Amino acid sequence: MVWREGRAVERTRPRGDGTVAATGVLTAAMGFSMLQLFLIGALGPLIVPELGLSAVQLGLTTTVGFGLAALLSPLAGRAVDALGPRRCLVALLLLAGGALGLIAVAPGYGVLLLAVGIGGVPQALANPATNKAILATIPVARRATVTGAKQSGVQLGAIAAGLPLTLLAGVTDWRTAAGAAAGVAVLGALWAWRVLPADPGDRRDGAGIGGDRHEPAGSPVVRWLAVYSFLLGAGLASVNTYLALFGEQRLGLSTTVAGVSVAMLGLAGIVGRIGWARAAGRPGMAVVLPAGLALGSACAATLLAAALWATPLIWAAVFGIGFFGMAGNAVSMVLVIQRAAPGRAGRDSALVAAGFFAGFAVGPPVFGALLSGNGYGVGWFLVAGSFAAAAAVAGAWARRDRRTPDRLRA
Repeated sequence: MVWREGRAVERTRPRGDGTVAATGVLTAAMGFSMLQLFLIGALGPLIVPELGLSAVQLGLTTTVGFGLAALLSPLAGRAVDALGPRRCLVALLLLAGGALGLIAVAPGYGVLLLAVGIGGVPQALANPATNKAILATIPVARRATVTGAKQSGVQLGAIAAGLPLTLLAGVTDWRTAAGAAAGVAVLGALWAWRVLPADPGDRRDGAGIGGDRHEPAGSPVVRWLAVYSFLLGAGLASVNTYLALFGEQRLGLSTTVAGVSVAMLGLAGIVGRIGWARAAGRPGMAVVLPAGLALGSACAATLLAAALWATPLIWAAVFGIGFFGMAGNAVSMVLVIQRAAPGRAGRDSALVAAGFFAGFAVGPPVFGALLSGNGYGVGWFLVAGSFAAAAAVAGAWARRDRRTPDRLRA
């Protein structure tokens, strides 16, 4: 990769090692960006009694984490545009390691919240830095595919917290598991510094994924996607938080089977993010996909309510929400990369991510308040309504975008 007149220009090189290594780094960065929250949730049964926490205090860690990430995202986007993706990805992994290390030594709730607060910075940096890195290092033809792969890193982080780290905690203790994760994060920072190219002096971004023009600074596509991401995130967070509890309390599933439903949600999300992001790389597809993915999620959420009368429907519902809903965020990031104005990929990515994080912070408390008075059926219809509203927002913008001449689009 060389830089000419402020833009990245691809140098002819064999496909393979460079792109694969960069994809691995970006995927790892996405996974570690939220690992502290996944780890606290997965190890909650061990952490709560030792630190003397209540269930409310444990749940508050998620709200604090996503709330801080939403607030910090605009600043993180500016930092990525100013400093470059390699520096910010190294910082992301080091901060993630620091947050995990604090969890490992936490004597009480205050330090645990401090760890979550520090972990909000990697969350805020993740999408801006990885998207900017894709523009700087990945050939145009492969950017959509790599975007889907790196977005699946979030689900891989959840799986890592739920399987190997939980097993390690069972063999040793939860502090050892958190410490081991911290050590791997630091090694990841060294890997990122070695694999990614040096940040250029002029950090304006190169061409997008291909087939679409850039939007000017502050373009409506970013605002539309931020609202869409908020509505999508609110629904997904509610499903993530209450799915296992719903299976146990209302459907009579065992703890193990309820846990399998959560794992299935994550696996379907990985498949959906990779597949739909690849499809979004085709010219024009990223504009129309968000509405369809949100609508598919809304239909799947109604199946969760229907599972109250026909339990097997939960499996179709879980697969649908994972395959369609979780892919919506990946396709949003493909669209941001396609439309980002030169020099604004970090900020534009951060604003869209802020909407998603805000939805994750708001969704579960609202669902929980509704649940206490109305039950799961009404709650799942609320989630379906949130997804349907996201579909309406995305559909309205797609119609406007198609009708606007190229020279006037903004």
